Amino acid sequence: MEVFRNIYKYRELLKTNVKKEIRGKYKNSVLGILWSFLNPLLQIVVYTVVFQVILKNPKPHYIVFLCSGLIPWNFFSIALSRGAFTFIENGNIIKKVYFPREIIPISVVTSELVNFVISTIIILGFALGEGMGISVYFCFYPLILIIQFILTLGITLVVSAITVYVRDLQHLIGVALQLLFYATPIVFATDVIPESMLWVIKINPMAYIIDAYRDIFYNQQMPNLAMLGILFLISIALCVVGYLIFNKLQKGFAEQL
Repeated sequence: MEVFRNIYKYRELLKTNVKKEIRGKYKNSVLGILWSFLNPLLQIVVYTVVFQVILKNPKPHYIVFLCSGLIPWNFFSIALSRGAFTFIENGNIIKKVYFPREIIPISVVTSELVNFVISTIIILGFALGEGMGISVYFCFYPLILIIQFILTLGITLVVSAITVYVRDLQHLIGVALQLLFYATPIVFATDVIPESMLWVIKINPMAYIIDAYRDIFYNQQMPNLAMLGILFLISIALCVVGYLIFNKLQKGFAEQL
């Protein structure tokens, strides 16, 4: 409960930090926040050319299939990458001013949440452009979004705290995310994975989140609510454990930074 009291007490600082994170990401760029659209759009174009035009992927409406996996993945991977070195970036502030340290990783993940919500317009745009429309199952979008936010925050709390002590981790995160990208059904469907490799997907929580987004945007069917319920509980547990680890490690931040 102390965590929630701190967040409420420093809510203005949290709001200011979220705004700073969003603006700082596109600082000095001509197009500013428009890059929230352009970055995923350019990625979608590249992957579509490679997997549909060159490799002749037979998946119908492949561009909707792709962006409903790639854009949620970007939320997760960018939040984790930025969270890994956020305390190192803010070292001077941490040493000079007291505030709940968890505000910083929460700000990073929340700012990427805002970018993701904005980028969701791309998925909806392609679904409409491809003639698929928007199904009633879009109402499950907030539920999946909350689960992904909690999961991402839990991991980011741990990574951001450990990186203060082990600086090499911020570089290893990039490699780990590249490996995890190919262990997540983003550019391919789960049903094309060989049976011997399915265990990789089954232990990957992002695979279930991507499949849930695909169900509401691409398959236009109800997501697996039982699996989402399990994933919600796992995400809550991970977030609690992540905070406990973070809370223990944060005591030495000032000395390490």
